[in-house]
Amino acid sequence: MSSEILAGLAAFLFTLMIFSYLIGDNPLFRIAVHVFVGLSAGYVASVAWWQVLWPRLILPLAFGSDPIQRALLSIPLLLCGLFLMKAWPSLARLGNPAMAMLVGVSAAVAAGGAVTGTLIPQVSATVNAFDLRASLSPLETLLNGSIILGGAVTTLAYFHFGARTTEEGTTRRFVAVEMLAFLGSLFLALALGVLFAGVYSAALTAWIERLHFLWTFLGLG
Repeated sequence: MSSEILAGLAAFLFTLMIFSYLIGDNPLFRIAVHVFVGLSAGYVASVAWWQVLWPRLILPLAFGSDPIQRALLSIPLLLCGLFLMKAWPSLARLGNPAMAMLVGVSAAVAAGGAVTGTLIPQVSATVNAFDLRASLSPLETLLNGSIILGGAVTTLAYFHFGARTTEEGTTRRFVAVEMLAFLGSLFLALALGVLFAGVYSAALTAWIERLHFLWTFLGLG
């Protein structure tokens, strides 16, 4: 039996196991999910080993000629060893420095990505929306730019949680902020609706592709 037939049979069986969720949660669906999660974890581990750890850490340490480079690479090697200590409860405290560094670097990358990948492009897009030089309809450009600017400002106002204490002892935001936050919630609802429609469309496309695969595999097409 050729590898193509085996791969087709495996895809056919796993497709049926995934579709079995339509009749409720069952062991076949759980087995398929566990296999997919295991394959994904194995693939990520393989990529991390062959593209990061082996060429950039193990090989330079074992066969590198620069003593300074080898001394510097011993630091991440030590951190990797300490991180593995988290697998044993009695030695888990030794992995705290590596975990703290990992969390700190991840937070810095996330914050930098939010600034350079979201805030700055959003500000640039909002400013460029009022560019009338390349527009054939200035009125339409101003209208679109005003909507984009209003959406950006009101959405940011929605996430402004500064408040003051009232005479009754409760906290409440300023009336202007409350009004802007309400408009921002409408823009957020529209954005989430568009995202949900995109996710639903992608899921529907995958579902149709799997049905077409079953139809073709059974020789009905």
